[in-house]
Amino acid sequence: MSLKIRLTRRGAKKRPFYAIVVADARAPRDGRFIEKIGTYNPMLAKDGPVKRVVLDLEKAKAWMAKGAKPTDRVLRFLDAEGVLKREPRNNPKKAEPGAKAKERAAAAAGTSAPEGAQGVEPAAEAAPAA
Repeated sequence: MSLKIRLTRRGAKKRPFYAIVVADARAPRDGRFIEKIGTYNPMLAKDGPVKRVVLDLEKAKAWMAKGAKPTDRVLRFLDAEGVLKREPRNNPKKAEPGAKAKERAAAAAGTSAPEGAQGVEPAAEAAPAA
């Protein structure tokens, strides 16, 4: 059985609250889980008096020793606590504009009309109809 340490959504609409649980990887996100090991409240301030992430590190370590793998978000929490090291990801293509945006930029660069004369062709450039 493949185990995951992941988030389960709780809370109301537009008021997210997550439980950090150990669950079978095949179980649905908000479905059956084995054990609840913490909570995450993204509505709280990062540096506020109340902690956003409450995680039982001993239980997390015990489940990882049994073969449970944390998801990326939970791995971030464990990295912040100093339990595991998370490798930073690098996706340079994410910042590139899409194909349509590149076409719009090329079209804008190709047609450099003076400001105020957009959409109006000068009479000297207009070709006479034959």
